Amino acid sequence: MPKLVRLYITHVLIGFAIAATFVAGLLWFNVANLWHLVSHSPSGVLAVFLLWFSNGIIFAGVQFGIAVMNLKDDDGDQGGGRRNWMPVLLRPKLATVRAKADKTR
Repeated sequence: MPKLVRLYITHVLIGFAIAATFVAGLLWFNVANLWHLVSHSPSGVLAVFLLWFSNGIIFAGVQFGIAVMNLKDDDGDQGGGRRNWMPVLLRPKLATVRAKADKTR
């Protein structure tokens, strides 16, 4: 299996596990009386599944995005930012400017 596919599957599973923990927390702490609504409704299991699945899609996407952003970049560059590649003559220099106040007021 390619490394990128393995990375994707791993982080999608982590995202869905985080979503399961999140939904369990919502039900455990009875946020917005959610536990009562789910336990007293005939379609409560479907509601919990849809809540978990929709949150799982969001959390999996965020988790994979974080994983991709944290991948190591092997460009060979040692530094970052504008100052490292700008020629010395083009770097901005700060100047001190004196301001005089009117004494007529």
